[in-house]
Amino acid sequence: MDLKQFELIYKENRVKIKDKSNIESKLETILGSNNYSTKDIDILAYSKDSTLIGFNWEIEGKVAGFADFITWPETVEQISEILKLANQEKIPVIPYGEGSGVVGGAIPIYGGIIIDMKKFNKVLVINEKNLTVTAEAGINGMNLERHLNAKGFTSGHIPQSLYTSSLGGWIAHRAAGQFSTKYGKIEDIILGLEVVLPLGEIINFKTIARASTGPQLDKLFIGGEGTLGVVTKATLKIWPYPEKRALISYVFPSIESSFDAVRKILREQIYPAVIRIYDKFETARHFPDIDAVKDKVMIIFLCEGTSQLVDLEEKITKEKCTRNSGIECGKGPVEHWLETRFRVTETSSMPPYKIVFDTLEVATLWDNAAEVYHLVLKSMNEFKGVLMTSAHVSHFYPNGVGIYFSFGGVPPKGTSDFKFYQECWDTTIKAVLDAGGSIAHHHGIGINRSHWMDKEWGVAMKTMRQIKKVLDPNNILNPGKIYLETWKRGEN
Repeated sequence: MDLKQFELIYKENRVKIKDKSNIESKLETILGSNNYSTKDIDILAYSKDSTLIGFNWEIEGKVAGFADFITWPETVEQISEILKLANQEKIPVIPYGEGSGVVGGAIPIYGGIIIDMKKFNKVLVINEKNLTVTAEAGINGMNLERHLNAKGFTSGHIPQSLYTSSLGGWIAHRAAGQFSTKYGKIEDIILGLEVVLPLGEIINFKTIARASTGPQLDKLFIGGEGTLGVVTKATLKIWPYPEKRALISYVFPSIESSFDAVRKILREQIYPAVIRIYDKFETARHFPDIDAVKDKVMIIFLCEGTSQLVDLEEKITKEKCTRNSGIECGKGPVEHWLETRFRVTETSSMPPYKIVFDTLEVATLWDNAAEVYHLVLKSMNEFKGVLMTSAHVSHFYPNGVGIYFSFGGVPPKGTSDFKFYQECWDTTIKAVLDAGGSIAHHHGIGINRSHWMDKEWGVAMKTMRQIKKVLDPNNILNPGKIYLETWKRGEN
């Protein structure tokens, strides 16, 4: 295999490293001969994350970006030394979890050093009294959950990528799991962190339930996407494994009536672990065998916990659904979701047909949730080449929701798949901002959203860039992502 046979999408960004053999020698001193690689097969393996257009590119012999060195450190001190070396040589460094991100966050668009965290894979301690677990950041999500389940606990954090993502990746992207309505997003679950800063300093934030000790610096690194530091371990909340579950489903005449039902349930301080609203297009696709769903909006609920609590949640959930024009559909739709919730076959079936497909999630308050939904669908359906647009809603709070849009289409003649892909994304994000929503709920910023950050944050973005400059004066950590800063060797 020769990397020269692949077309590089971000070729113009790539940093040319003159004395690679010298840097390789220094990496071997830090890591030993078995914990780094410059082999083409390894470079290719880390050339992308799971951004969906990457599947299209693979068929065409294209890749997003090539790193220069792949490293597998085993200690925090080794990570610190890699970062010190990168600062000396002005080389980009990209922290890497399991590559399941879908917005380009782990793509080495400028080349440089990949720090793969896979050897940081241990559960360190479970504290049953405090209801906490401390684990290394590279641990696979399903391995962590299985370990907890065996001890009678759950993390409550069950993303669709559970089998292919890591604790560090969740922290980097401010991830949300399928059970977030009850247990919260990852930023609600984290209680303590260990981080290696860009210049190599190792800092620890103590595990504490709550404190009033000035601004909470640790929160800066949750959602940092590897741009401000490398998270090496974390302490999380855990919960006793639930003793009972209730499976509930209802269909509603409109997206508005479904929103109203859920909003009124949450106002009663009733928090089903799972709530999913499927718009009429996704309802037809996922539940075609249920007669009652034609031109309707499906909601599935899963309540879990102690028996008495589940019974109460089930009772109030059903009452609110019935009062808001809901028609009960039984356990079947929820059982179907439980059986299929980790499947992503739709995404892998599109590229052979030259279809550009993607999903993106946004956030909004209740008072403009329906407006965000309708404006995005209207904008996308008017866009030339788009064949389908749909949505489901999978994350709920007393104050708002996270909406998940899907689109698929074929680029018009004379338009590249990448240009079409970018224009579809931009059309969606513009509609969200026009309707008063936020551009991301849990997948992060990466490459896809970075050029919208000034619109999202306004003048505060200047302060965010200043913080980045203070912590990372040479701009070595994952450049070109959240802050959309250019990277030129010797100029940062």
